[in-house]
Amino acid sequence: MTLHAEILEQTAVWQQSYAENLEVVQAIAQAVPLDSIHHAFIAARGTSDNAARYASYLWGTMNQLPVTLATPSLFSLYQQPPRLRNALVIGISQSGQSPDIVNVVVEGKRQGQPTLAITNEPNSPLAQTADFVINIHAGVETAVAATKTYTTQLLAIAMLSAAWSQSDAQFAVIKRLGAWGTAVLAQDEIIGQMAQRYRYMAQCVVLGRGYNYATAYEWSLKLKELTYVVAEPYSSADFRHGPIAIVDRGFPVMAIAPAGAVLPDLHRLLQKLSTEKQAELLIISNDEATLALANSPISLPADLPEWVSPLIGILPAQLFAYHLTRAKGYDTEAPRGLNKVTRTQ
Repeated sequence: MTLHAEILEQTAVWQQSYAENLEVVQAIAQAVPLDSIHHAFIAARGTSDNAARYASYLWGTMNQLPVTLATPSLFSLYQQPPRLRNALVIGISQSGQSPDIVNVVVEGKRQGQPTLAITNEPNSPLAQTADFVINIHAGVETAVAATKTYTTQLLAIAMLSAAWSQSDAQFAVIKRLGAWGTAVLAQDEIIGQMAQRYRYMAQCVVLGRGYNYATAYEWSLKLKELTYVVAEPYSSADFRHGPIAIVDRGFPVMAIAPAGAVLPDLHRLLQKLSTEKQAELLIISNDEATLALANSPISLPADLPEWVSPLIGILPAQLFAYHLTRAKGYDTEAPRGLNKVTRTQ
């Protein structure tokens, strides 16, 4: 299956993943209730690390659960792991094979903490190590660039949040993801035409904040690994603290800016970049005033709640990266120097 096909099948994959994991996440929430842990400690790399960024915002806002992103080299290279008392120790990995992620979960078990694996490979070393496993059921992902494994990781994180909250309202929103995703994927041809405008782009910045800080990182990663563009992700807040100086007339700025708590801040920044810097703006949003600032606007569903917007907002970003790769004449299926499974120590 091609990268393009894997992007387009995501809504169907979500339906399968949801059905398979509804009882699983509820069982985990009962076995590891929020009052039994003080924080979540997550080890991940690459795309999975961006899923962990989503967890840090979602579990923080919806479940008041602090999230720490692990530094795996403390466990492997330095062999000086931190104290993990009162933590739920989590490894997120599509393949479940990277030794540094497995090491963190092994140490969590050694310290007597509950452990969880979120993976697409239920027979992997990571899954075999952890106490609990969420098999994301993304199916075989043949393209090197992760797409459906990323969004099903986000789905697992959202479902676990809803299970911890015992929130029918959250689960009702999650059930609507397929319809929202289908509406966005219908813009495939438009996004393909849009990508032609950027075929000579060599560098850009990618902006997001809050829940979509994860999306900024994942979008920039897709641009780097597929199109070889030097794409740097920033929080809109951090971007003001120095990096904004690199922007001048025509400099490409990608932004994910759905309606929600962080939109006013992002809108002000994008307005400044448009009027004062005359930047080249590609904006993914469901706010008309924000989309009006863009040279290249991509619409999200108007009623999309901010807390699930990373699952939907990354879809047009994936399509843009795919079409830009083709516009540049590169291989969408085999990015140079990359393998599907990466094992780091």
